[in-house]
Amino acid sequence: MQKNNPLHGVKLADILEFLEAKYGWEELGKKIDIRCFKFEPSVKSSLKFLRRTPWARQKVETLYLDSI
Repeated sequence: MQKNNPLHGVKLADILEFLEAKYGWEELGKKIDIRCFKFEPSVKSSLKFLRRTPWARQKVETLYLDSI
């Protein structure tokens, strides 16, 4: 059990769905300047990009933690 890790057990797909529901793709693109949120956004394309790009994933996780 990871007591100090608030993201433990939270899937990246769940994080994206939460953020998309809360902010929408347009606002997410403004908050985090990455192409997959601005041009033809989808959860599938965003997941593919975020899994390969640690710096972008970190920004998404930080925004999620700030939003909950």
